[in-house]
Amino acid sequence: MTGKILFLLKGYPRLSETFIAQEIKALEQRGIPLEIWSLRFPTDKYRHPVHDEIKAKVTYLPEYLYQEPGRVFRGLLRAVRLPGFGRALWQWLKDLIRDPTPNRGRRFGQACVLVAEMPADTVRLHAHFMHTPAAVAYYAHLMAGTPWSCSAHAKDIWTSPEWDKREKLQSLDWLVTCTASGHAHLETLVDDKAKVALVYHGLDFRRFPEPPPRDARTGPVEILSVGRLVEKKGYPTLLDALAQLPPTSDWRLTHIGGGPLDGALKAQAETLGIAARIQWLGALPQEQVLAAYRRSDLFVLAAQIAADGDRDGLPNVLMEAQSQRLACIATNISGIPELIRDGETGLLVPPEDPAALSNALQSLISDPARRQHLADAGFERLHAHFAMDAGINDLDRRFCMDLR
Repeated sequence: MTGKILFLLKGYPRLSETFIAQEIKALEQRGIPLEIWSLRFPTDKYRHPVHDEIKAKVTYLPEYLYQEPGRVFRGLLRAVRLPGFGRALWQWLKDLIRDPTPNRGRRFGQACVLVAEMPADTVRLHAHFMHTPAAVAYYAHLMAGTPWSCSAHAKDIWTSPEWDKREKLQSLDWLVTCTASGHAHLETLVDDKAKVALVYHGLDFRRFPEPPPRDARTGPVEILSVGRLVEKKGYPTLLDALAQLPPTSDWRLTHIGGGPLDGALKAQAETLGIAARIQWLGALPQEQVLAAYRRSDLFVLAAQIAADGDRDGLPNVLMEAQSQRLACIATNISGIPELIRDGETGLLVPPEDPAALSNALQSLISDPARRQHLADAGFERLHAHFAMDAGINDLDRRFCMDLR
């Protein structure tokens, strides 16, 4: 194979984006020559093991243009000589009028640096997320003529303005997205429906082997939730639901993940009188998250649609939990019903409904046999329909067309 594929990411590495890391590693194993170009430096305290297995070169674009003025200036001098620079500048000015933000300005500067510094044998730019990374890829494509494509997920689909999505879809070669709801929405924005494909991330079962049998034990039912402490994860609803459980209900909650709502949620738990039953572990590396799945009895994620439209797609943590034979309770939004069939492979409740969530929790806290039945059914459906290889095969085929 000749040439390189450049993956544009908003930040790398990120604990919350294991699905991207597993994709990159799998494509490397298929022999796809790629590099990672990140718009931001890492901020997480830990790394997942898969990040250390990835061999791709990582380049960080200027996170803020004023921090590397010489590099930005050199990029601009080189970019302005490209035949498509005027077209890119005109597109950026139109975008800036509609979106007059510093973020929009940064993306053009980053695109200039990208086209000035990217390898001469680059055959494709591939952006993960349809908002900021795709903006850099779009402007770079207009400047240099390099083909580009995109993987769209959740927040980037539902919080981007329609004009922005329409114009990017018109420009790119193809886009894959990981939920049927996202796919259906994006199809309405483009004339050529073949440009948009549904490709699930799936799970790499080599990294999540089936757990050993759980020993019978007494004591509280161990509930686990993994997710960032942000609005779309619905943690205030989960705390309210736990507070509504009967006084005789024996449970403990462990939460893994960090985020801006940490203080507010801990204060809410104190007010509700349930703080002593909750352990907040913060962000953890993958091996510690896996251990938490294995020692838990039940997994819950109360995802909701945030005020700005942000929402989950198909949360990888639900697949990870099912891979460890955990019964899952979640909400019936976005791509979650594509994974969990209510009453068959888990339980689904409406978002922002503490009473319904509390009832679902109590039904499984009090019925270990049903927990086990749902856990087994979820495990079987996950392995039958959400293995990683199908999605990697699709991407491998697409990228190999550039590398012949």
